[in-house]
Amino acid sequence: MNSNKKIARLAGFWYLLMAITGPIGLLYVPSKLIVPGDATATANNILASESLFRIGIVSNILCQIAFIFLVLALYRLLKGVDQQHASLMVALVLVAVPIAFLNMLNPLAALLLLSGAGFLTVFEPNQLHALVMVFLNLQEYGTMIVQIFWGLWLLPFGLLVFKSGFFPKILGVLLIVACFGYVAHSFTFLLFPRYGDVVSSYAAAPEAIGELSMVLWLLIIGAKEQKPALVEAV
Repeated sequence: MNSNKKIARLAGFWYLLMAITGPIGLLYVPSKLIVPGDATATANNILASESLFRIGIVSNILCQIAFIFLVLALYRLLKGVDQQHASLMVALVLVAVPIAFLNMLNPLAALLLLSGAGFLTVFEPNQLHALVMVFLNLQEYGTMIVQIFWGLWLLPFGLLVFKSGFFPKILGVLLIVACFGYVAHSFTFLLFPRYGDVVSSYAAAPEAIGELSMVLWLLIIGAKEQKPALVEAV
């Protein structure tokens, strides 16, 4: 197996790990435990399924660890195509990951509030439940902030894929479209919250198609062993 294929499949492994762990922490666990607008029901769900709630936190952490190794593998593969775009791709990921890690303090704070620790007896149960909901809502806002960078890194990545000659150009186009989907969803949620779900429903398809297509191509096909086309100096 040539070196490009090895690196591409390694990147595909890390991308697949992200594609598995990310939805568990961001979508599946919240859908099972969080009841929008009902703090008491949400708190009771977390207490009844604390292990599942913790799995969601760990899944998000694993996703971000995989993200670091993914972008490093992609940098090795694509830096010869355009050094500036490859460096920008890495920089955007390295901004996103710390924000995502810090955002995990919000669900951990929710767990602390429900821990029954003695110093929390100054609060009434309904007050604790309301505070839990505050931290879970803060987590959602934190996700919308970091999602801006989850989108932006796909722009230089998509351009690199398009220019590389290692992959079909359509994969690069799909990644760039996914970039704008993530960014549009985040800014709509932050500026016009009531329309966030509407934009998300339209953005979800290009996001999924763009990234899942790339994951499958990296894992199954890999990358061609060829030098990228040289751009003539003007």
